[in-house]
Amino acid sequence: MQTERLRELSDATLVARALDGDSAAFVCVLKRYSGIMIGYAVKLTNSHADADDAVQEAFITAWQTLDTLRETDKVKSWLMRIVSRKAIDVIRKRRDSGELNEETNEAAGADPQTQNEINSQLDAASAVLRKLPELQRQTWVLKEMGGYSYQEIADELKLPLSTVRGNLARARKSLLVEMEVWK
Repeated sequence: MQTERLRELSDATLVARALDGDSAAFVCVLKRYSGIMIGYAVKLTNSHADADDAVQEAFITAWQTLDTLRETDKVKSWLMRIVSRKAIDVIRKRRDSGELNEETNEAAGADPQTQNEINSQLDAASAVLRKLPELQRQTWVLKEMGGYSYQEIADELKLPLSTVRGNLARARKSLLVEMEVWK
């Protein structure tokens, strides 16, 4: 019963309650956004295992730094920034290995032929993204999947704005050229 009532509360109210020590309110916020956080981390890391690690680290960091959140109604974007940083940390840790795990996404509810076509397109797009230089891929995912602004990407990746624009332009061009056969 308590959990149902919490789910009906706004983000700002839940955060306020969490700041007052209500851990159930904080868990409710995390449950509300965990799916999108995991999906976003998978796109950044290209690995479900790495994404899970990044999200778990993001949860811990969010709890530890909740008092730094100034605009409690913007908890979603705050959590997404944290998971983005944690995912980038995971990528940096494995940079030397060059390993990328391939995960298959399935189209829910589609007939088998449509599902196979969608899966083939997703596999092709994932393959193109995997071939991109790391910074181009990160830039593209932050912009196209995360909705970050150019300045936010520059701040997140600690790059000049001009480098972000160039990386994004090159990533988009590569995707357009490589995915031309799917038009």
